[in-house]
Order: sequence, then C-alpha cells, then structure tokens
Amino acid sequence: MSPRPALEIAVTSPAGARAARENGADRVELCTALELGGLTPSAALVEAVAAEGLPVQVLVRCRPGDFVHDAEEVALMAAEVRSVIASGAAGVVIGALTADGTLDTDAVARLADAARGSGHPAEVTLHRAVDQSADPVATAALLPALGLTRVLTSGGAPAAADGLAAIAAMVVAAPGVEVMAGGGVRLADIPALAAAGVASVHLSAKVRAPRRPGGTWVPMGAGGTSAEQDTHFVTDPEVVALARRALDATV
Repeated sequence: MSPRPALEIAVTSPAGARAARENGADRVELCTALELGGLTPSAALVEAVAAEGLPVQVLVRCRPGDFVHDAEEVALMAAEVRSVIASGAAGVVIGALTADGTLDTDAVARLADAARGSGHPAEVTLHRAVDQSADPVATAALLPALGLTRVLTSGGAPAAADGLAAIAAMVVAAPGVEVMAGGGVRLADIPALAAAGVASVHLSAKVRAPRRPGGTWVPMGAGGTSAEQDTHFVTDPEVVALARRALDATV
C-alpha cells in the first residue's frame, strides 16, 4: 500500500497554523498577502507560526506579479531566505523564470544555496512559477539536478484538476522530487490528484474574514472596491478537516 499524500495548508497567521494542526495538516506554507498570490512574511511572523508546532515552509517572494526577477530582487530574496530559516522555517518556497519562460536556474540555485548554507537543515520547494513557464514538465525535469525537495504545481493549468496529465508527467520527469498538487484545489479533486501519483496536496482552505469596521470606509490601494471586499483571508478549519479525510480515504 502506498503512503497517503501529505496535506499542506497555506496560512497567513498563527491562528491559521493552529487550525491546520488541529485538523490534521502535515505542514503549512506561510506567506502574507494571500490575496496577491503570497509574499514573504516577516521574521516575527515566521517565529510565531513555527511555535505552533507544524513544519513551516515559508514563501519567499519579494513582490507580486511575474516571476522574472532582476539581480537586486534575487539578492533581496536570498537575504530573506536566510532570515526566515534563522527564524524557524523548516524550508523555503522559491522560484524565478527568465524572460523567455524557462526556469532561471542561476537564480533558483542562488536561493537554494542560501537555504542550504544557513547552518540549518532546510527543504526547498519550487513554487508555481513552474506553471507560468513555457513547458512545466520540462521545467520539473531540471529540479533533480538542482537538488530541490519538491515542486508545487497545477500542471500549468488554472486549477490542478485541469492539469492532471501534466502533473502525472512531472512525477515521472522529476525522480526524487516530491510533486505537490496545488492551485484551485477543491475537496472533490483530491482522489484524482492522489491517483496522479503526487506526494502531497496543497490547499489554501481560505475563507474571507468578516470585516470589522472601525469607522468610515475609504478605498486604500487595490485591496477592494467595496467595504465587503476590502478584507483578508483566514483558514477554514472545516475545510482542513475535510481535506484530511479525503486524503485518508485515498489509501
């Protein structure tokens, strides 16, 4: 019998990490600004989430938008890698592409080296930059030589359930690298994702937090076009528990 895939939950707070731990997650991915696709959290936030007890994979992404990073951005992210690992991260989630849509192996190697040179054991995951690459399966095939731990992918599709064939091909193309399905994952998708051979499944399990008004609402940046939309996401413990049950049922 093959082992059940691990369950990773994307969280933005210690409360989210507690909800993940109490409802059966194996690890968390920590970021801020989940509504922007995730950005690097502060050292203090990493420390607080690591104290909740689950292994913490920290997203290191210095800005929203594309994954083509210049030298200054790569240097900043290398410093962020060292910072979050020193703050208790079990690993980092990184990635970069070239302007022609191939994996920026120099940038990825530099970030991975920053993690490995931290003096602490650290896992390294390639994030969903792989899904914006020109050929996600060919990109995954580069990862064993770079020594990466895993890759988070929807198979290049808007949602992982639509990228099953590519995800299964990545499992074959990247021996020794854990393929983790993520991106628009619904509970009903979990059996098919597990059947594709993934080592883990990643969900945000998010729900929009109720707004706590403190006065008159005015728009501030791109956070929302109304008071109801101008809020943040929190972890839904019920979705975590249901995902755990769905994964357990696949073995």
